[in-house]
Amino acid sequence: MRHPALILASALALGSGAGADPFLALPIECRLGENCHIQQFVDRDPGPGATDFRCGPLSYDGHRGTDFALRTLADLSPGVAVLAAAPGRVIGVRDGMADILQTTPDAPDVAGRECGNGVAIDHGDGWQTQYCHLARGSVTVAEGEVVPTGHRIGEVGLSGMTQFPHLHLTVRRNGDIVDPFAPSATETCDPDPSDSLWLSPPAYQPGALIDAAFATSVPEYAAIKAGLPEPDLDRAAPLVLWGYLFGGQAGDILRIVAQGPDGPTFAQDVTLDRTQAQLFRAFGRRAPAEGWPAGAYRGTLSVIRNGVVIDETTVIGEID
Repeated sequence: MRHPALILASALALGSGAGADPFLALPIECRLGENCHIQQFVDRDPGPGATDFRCGPLSYDGHRGTDFALRTLADLSPGVAVLAAAPGRVIGVRDGMADILQTTPDAPDVAGRECGNGVAIDHGDGWQTQYCHLARGSVTVAEGEVVPTGHRIGEVGLSGMTQFPHLHLTVRRNGDIVDPFAPSATETCDPDPSDSLWLSPPAYQPGALIDAAFATSVPEYAAIKAGLPEPDLDRAAPLVLWGYLFGGQAGDILRIVAQGPDGPTFAQDVTLDRTQAQLFRAFGRRAPAEGWPAGAYRGTLSVIRNGVVIDETTVIGEID
């Protein structure tokens, strides 16, 4: 989102110049590729289109930060900590905005407050970071407070302009947006890995499965995004295997394969007809007349792009 700064000033000394030595730690307490992922990067396209720093589609027009997304809404319940990415002085705080997705009917107007509840930190030498969409009542720091790297400043929420649970991190230098993955703003689609502001650069994933499971019917998309409980499969019910993914591109293939205790159960290649930030697909079969055999069922879902598997996951379901 285009997030206006909370309040920006200056404070401590750290780093030097775009292309400075890395100084950013991961700003969220989660495991990338397991229970969270990077949904969107800074938009590097100066025109009306959008592209991420690897010339991929993981951005949208005018996006000014990095979105660290949780798998589902259910993952919010333990309280996912937002952490200071570098040492500095807190120069702006907002709290008190409601945690409401903008896809919810009658969601509030957040114009001018798209960041929602948030914190801004000054790191000196013109460097500042901003953390958006924090949970109401979770902010733990006050303006003027000096914090170290990794200090808990709040929790991931749904405040502001949100359509999924995530932390939006913006990095600025002297008021200008800086992409922490490629701060030198080169035109290449394969930037030098050393040209990064991250102490430990997160791996670039051009698209991947967020979640997958067996079910007895094709679930509602809203239920998948909310977080479904463990499936209770039935010998007489249909057997469905679904996959929830991000970064899907037109032409990608989602391969859905189920294997039961007696051998192959079903397999299907689903070709994506358009590029989408998030989506789900499902495939299944009705139960045979005698019912599904009791035992373990293994589901494998693969995301295939240009003939190459870019992500794959396996799930297990049990039928008594």
